[in-house]
Amino acid sequence: MAASSSRPGDSTAQARTAWPTVLVSMPFMDVDRPSIQLGLLKAITETHGFPVRTLHANLDFATRIGVEHYRGIAAQRGRLVGDWLFSIEAFGNAAPDPDARLLTDFAEDLAYLAGSSERARELLLRVRDRDVPAYLDALLGAYPWERTRVVGFSSTFQQNTASFALARRLKRHHPHLVTVFGGANFDGEMGLELVRSVDCVDFAVVGEGDIAFPDLLEALAAGTDPAAVPGVAFRKGDRVVGTTPAAPHHRLDDLPMPDYDEYFERGENLGLVPRVGRRDTWIPFESARGCWWGAKHHCTFCGLNGTTMAFRAKSPQRVLGELAHQAARYRSFRFEAVDNILDPRYLRDVFPAISAAQSDYEIFYEVKANLTRAQLRLLAQGGVSQLQPGLESLSSNVLRLMDKGVRAAQNVNLLRWAHYYGIGVEWNILWGFPGETPHDYATQAAVIPDLVHLQPPVSADQVWLERFSPLYAQPERFKLRHRNPERSYRYVYPDTVDLDRVAYFFEYEPEDALPDTAYDELRQAVGAWSTAWRREPRPALTYRSAPDFLQIDDRRHPGREGTYTFHGTLAEIYLACGDRPTTASAVRNRLRLDLPVEAIEEVFEEFRSRGLMFRDESLALALALPAVPGR
Repeated sequence: MAASSSRPGDSTAQARTAWPTVLVSMPFMDVDRPSIQLGLLKAITETHGFPVRTLHANLDFATRIGVEHYRGIAAQRGRLVGDWLFSIEAFGNAAPDPDARLLTDFAEDLAYLAGSSERARELLLRVRDRDVPAYLDALLGAYPWERTRVVGFSSTFQQNTASFALARRLKRHHPHLVTVFGGANFDGEMGLELVRSVDCVDFAVVGEGDIAFPDLLEALAAGTDPAAVPGVAFRKGDRVVGTTPAAPHHRLDDLPMPDYDEYFERGENLGLVPRVGRRDTWIPFESARGCWWGAKHHCTFCGLNGTTMAFRAKSPQRVLGELAHQAARYRSFRFEAVDNILDPRYLRDVFPAISAAQSDYEIFYEVKANLTRAQLRLLAQGGVSQLQPGLESLSSNVLRLMDKGVRAAQNVNLLRWAHYYGIGVEWNILWGFPGETPHDYATQAAVIPDLVHLQPPVSADQVWLERFSPLYAQPERFKLRHRNPERSYRYVYPDTVDLDRVAYFFEYEPEDALPDTAYDELRQAVGAWSTAWRREPRPALTYRSAPDFLQIDDRRHPGREGTYTFHGTLAEIYLACGDRPTTASAVRNRLRLDLPVEAIEEVFEEFRSRGLMFRDESLALALALPAVPGR
């Protein structure tokens, strides 16, 4: 490509129409929702005058191998089995594991895919050796690639090798095609190394693509030097050229709404989406980027927002308009916010408006865990049915090690009121942090039997070490004995790829690591919690009250059911700890009690000993919930 002093943007309208572009989402993107990356980039690029289509090719693969098998593979985050399936087609003879050692070495981790490790091995070998080549051949023959100039691949988590495999085939049969890669897997040095080491990658957009991708297309159409485009990487001779990304996009209201038309069209043709009537598809939407908490106190384990932490949000008016427009356009009322944290303004200006309009949305959001009862009630009234609040622990000491900015009692309180208002909570318990102690986990295990009436964590396990997280990026602060790319990377990528530069997940051990047995009691307690939650009827701890009278009905443990009755000051003290965690001093002042603080602390301890109260250092929190709904 000839160098030029021209800036991108000098192409004519006629030149742009000569560069038709296809944006592709390969396995293992979630099959149950469209790609917001494709939908947004299509809408943006069309405003620049380029003809753009999207291809949710992941849907074809899900149909081929079976949707449930596809979902099972896509859900695997511990091992790169999805990338492994496409490794041979991506790298040919250079693929490191033609003999399928991964299936032996990680047999126990993969058994869930088919009920046993033997059946999982048979399934995955069949998919790799038969379904993957047939799928790629079908994609090659079923699309008019000869009339395409640019193929863009969005890659997040386990989409790399499937994207490389299709790009490799396309370059072999249609050498005129220009390939452009982007997404979270190409952030920072990961993108530079993949450009260097994977020859089917012509260009990579490193960072946000809202400006860089259309500017790159402008440069290609005008024949100018792509080195003038900020945030782009490409090979030039035997070296990789990487330009500095532009500042993150701040005016999110200026972005068009994502275009998901072709996802639904393809889903309908494959029988995955109904042609008529209401759809249950979750529609991704973006109301904010970055993380306002992370910009102040980066959670130690979080690798999200690697190079774009600055928080930016759409106006409440734009959010409300986008939800209404997309619901009518795609016949679904279910929305999944891709934001990493909720803009607090929306508690005032978005959810009350949704409630007032009586809109019947079902919304998922990620939030900080310090929400109050009133805020959770407001979210429920505004259509929020699922939250991911990043609880991570029931120990305030561990939460401090994480820089979470919340207390364990706040986490428990969120679980309480979310359950009361009918909001599902997705959360995990994590361990493996430098500075933790056995006591941190013994106390969590001990308190879990008191919490079984609340939604349990999805899992309890060692935290992943992620690129861009403080645990990864600040070795002087977090002393590790070792840090290596997660083991399954070596079964996926050839030795010409520097795994230290492309890996996102790493194995590690803190210098002061606890023995694995330190977590055994907590593992067992979480397992018992999950089992109890699956019982019918579910465990319950509820109360009814009247002036100076409180009755708590305990149905948490079969065979130990009972009713507690309290009168007068004891009833008042318990109810005073119900809305939010509080201290003995605050209760004394609120109720104007003629009691020393020490006496109230003794009352707290009596409630705790009966499993009716959660203690978190100086804080106390009543665990029972109102028996009467909707308050």
